[in-house]
Amino acid sequence: MTTMRQDTDAMRALQGLEDDHSSVRLRAALAVGTTPDPRLVDQLIERCAIEPEFLVRDMLTWALTRHPMSMTLPALLREVRSERAQARSQALHTLSKIGNRQAWPAITRALLSDTDEEVARSAWRAAVVLVPQGEEPALAAVLATQLGRGERETQQSLSRALVALGDVILPALRPATTAPDPRVRAHALATQQLLREPDAGFEFAIEEAKRVVALGGSGQEGR
Repeated sequence: MTTMRQDTDAMRALQGLEDDHSSVRLRAALAVGTTPDPRLVDQLIERCAIEPEFLVRDMLTWALTRHPMSMTLPALLREVRSERAQARSQALHTLSKIGNRQAWPAITRALLSDTDEEVARSAWRAAVVLVPQGEEPALAAVLATQLGRGERETQQSLSRALVALGDVILPALRPATTAPDPRVRAHALATQQLLREPDAGFEFAIEEAKRVVALGGSGQEGR
């Protein structure tokens, strides 16, 4: 009786995850997370790769974190190598929520510099969560290669990731403050400012950094 009921619930959940209405998909993901069923892990991960609604994707991630890590971790580590950008991004996001450092080797330089900005941002966030003690300077050096990339949202995401690593980022930032590209210089200066004054906010920090660069400075004078 119990097995039949579980089978019925699993079938209903699968149908709900594929429904045309996002509210139905959201409720289905909530139900799977509330009553975890390891048989649905692969379907949850597959849905993450194609789900168009952010709130539903976030609920799918939550549902995955409710399942045994022995089931989810191997599948997510495979997914970060997917050819589909959303699959990579969501797998990285879920790994950051699970927070198990066994996943660290999967956070490759290729992912940290992925051409898809959402994937790169997810990789930056996951890297900061998963980086083993002592590996922070090497991670900071890789992240610093992305300074100046993208628009405001992407730059803010990178700065937050760097600042989360703490003072170990300073050696990686210093060369960037005198880089030929003014976008790189401004981004590096803004990140330094956020490290010194986290409450300043990125908007203020980047505008101030742009002003310094426009005036021909690197922000290093007198330091």
